[in-house]
Amino acid sequence: MVSWGMAKKHSGPGPTEARARAVAQIRRIEGQMRGIVKMIEENRYCGDVLMQISAAGESLRSVASVLLRDHLEHCVTDSLRAGDPRRARELYDELTDLFGKYAR
Repeated sequence: MVSWGMAKKHSGPGPTEARARAVAQIRRIEGQMRGIVKMIEENRYCGDVLMQISAAGESLRSVASVLLRDHLEHCVTDSLRAGDPRRARELYDELTDLFGKYAR
């Protein structure tokens, strides 16, 4: 199984359009989070704060979806095309873990 605490060497292509979009989305989410912190500090109505937290969570799920597709299109596809059966098994384990975590 995949060890989430250890960094894996990236074997895919360099930056892709999807990764650039993901970075831009994450930067917007950073702004959302700063806004949420400010709302809490200003003792704003809890319902409004919770709505903003929900929106930020949905934004993160959107980024995850973009990165998951990019991972499948590039990293996974390239590794499987290399034809290494051991690496393929590792990828199947990794994908099983990713899909399990992503589906939560």
